[in-house]
Amino acid sequence: MAEALLYLGLARVLKALPFARIAPSLGRRMQETPLAHEPADEAAIRRVAQVIQTMSRHTFWESQCLVRAIAAKKMLERRSIASTLYLGTARDAEGKMIAHAWLRSGPFYVTGAEEMGQFTAVASFGTAKRAERMEGA
Repeated sequence: MAEALLYLGLARVLKALPFARIAPSLGRRMQETPLAHEPADEAAIRRVAQVIQTMSRHTFWESQCLVRAIAAKKMLERRSIASTLYLGTARDAEGKMIAHAWLRSGPFYVTGAEEMGQFTAVASFGTAKRAERMEGA
């Protein structure tokens, strides 16, 4: 729980910065990670999803979709678990442009799954597992 609170706070600070500055820390632009996953990672992925959802409701700062997605991504990176952060756009009932962020790891949607169907993905940021990053270097 403390780790989730720390990463939610870090993500909130990152969100306040210009997006061009934080984008490189989100992963490789327009890259998606595989839908396959290591069965051993499933419990960790589910736990990260659960703790981010729970703790985001108890922060005194705004912890909406982008903050939750970044925090969960950083927690998964710490565990060497691949993930893809998606950014999407849509128009609301009044025709205004709205945005949403969600995070996927393997076949699991870690954050933002409830609303993602209403949005068109316009960017993705993939982070491979540590071993896969080392092989690609």
